[in-house]
This record gives sequence, C-alpha cells and structure tokens, in this order.
Amino acid sequence: MPRSADPLVTADAVFERREAPARDLAAQADAVAHACHAMAVRFHRGGKLVVFGNGGSSTDAQHVAVEFVHPVIVGKRAFPAISLTADIATLTGVANRTGLSDVFAHQIRVLADPADIALGISTDGECANVLRGLEVAHERGLLTLALTGGDGGAVGRSPAVDHLLLARSADPRVVKEVHVTAYHILWELVHVLFEQPGLLDPAVLGT
Repeated sequence: MPRSADPLVTADAVFERREAPARDLAAQADAVAHACHAMAVRFHRGGKLVVFGNGGSSTDAQHVAVEFVHPVIVGKRAFPAISLTADIATLTGVANRTGLSDVFAHQIRVLADPADIALGISTDGECANVLRGLEVAHERGLLTLALTGGDGGAVGRSPAVDHLLLARSADPRVVKEVHVTAYHILWELVHVLFEQPGLLDPAVLGT
C-alpha cells in the first residue's frame, strides 16, 4: 500500500500556491487605487454599481452588491448596487429568447445609466457574456471594471475595460480567493475616499 502524503508537506504546498497571486495583487496597488477613485467619483455623482458573473462568480456578484448596499461594518455608508445574477426569471427569460451570451448586456441596456459602474467577474477572463456586458456598458458610457484570472483572457484584453484587476493564477480556486480580497479592498477604499472631507468636491475633481 502506498504511504499517504505527509499532511504538513501538503499544507505547505497549498499555502505556497496562494502566496504569489496575493503578492501580485498587492503589487497592483496603483491600479486598485485608480479604480477605487473612479468608482468613488461615479458614486459621488449619483451612479450605482452593477455587478455580474457566471457560476461561482455569480454569487460573488451578489456578495459585492450586498456589501455595498448593506455594509457588514456598522456605521459605514451604503451605496446603490445591484447584481444582474439575482433575478433568475430575467436570466432564464433572456437566455431562452436571445441566448446566454446576452443575459448581462440586455439587463445593462434596460437597467443601467451612463453614470453607473459595471463590474464584470470572470475566473478565466473568457466568459463571452461577461465580455459582452462590459462592451455594452462601455458603449453606454458606464465606468467598466473587470476581475479576471490567469492572463486576463479576452475580457482582460478588451478595450471596453477601463480598469482591470488580475488574479495571476491558473488555479480557479486561488483566483476566486484573490477576487474576494480584491472586491473587499475596492469596498474599503471607496469608503476611505468618501470619508475624506472635500476630496470628491467638483473643485478637486476639476469638474
């Protein structure tokens, strides 16, 4: 009978696999800061956050939305946000008539305003419906952000994406873990910007 793997060695390898992507996210601090500032400006001007993704990323989209609408930290400001994955009747209705590739784009055309923010989440960056949603959002004038993994995929290469945050890992489990950290940081820094008096005033923004 083969000897079972040393659990300590296995645990070390599991943590090591997560170290480099986490450090890489920290190295994207400038990109994160610029994304947060752009989001804060849109919220300040009355925009809302629109979030979407497939599979596990669909539940991330709902997680992001509830974090902004109902902050887990008591006393923090709430911001308007919706998940395009929460209404199963709309999702299946659109998918049945026009196909899965249009389920997010259709909702953005109907529900989103040019002042809004679109955040698409794709573990491998190859989700056609996430890409299409971001393209339509960009065409309508929304601020567009994407959370992807690997090398960014088609979503990461798209000119429709204003701000890209990348979890550099081929392991989808690690990518999703980095994404959770990334959108919690987005939430936190948007609040930091709002908590600095005058920082988002028109005179400071040049508008």
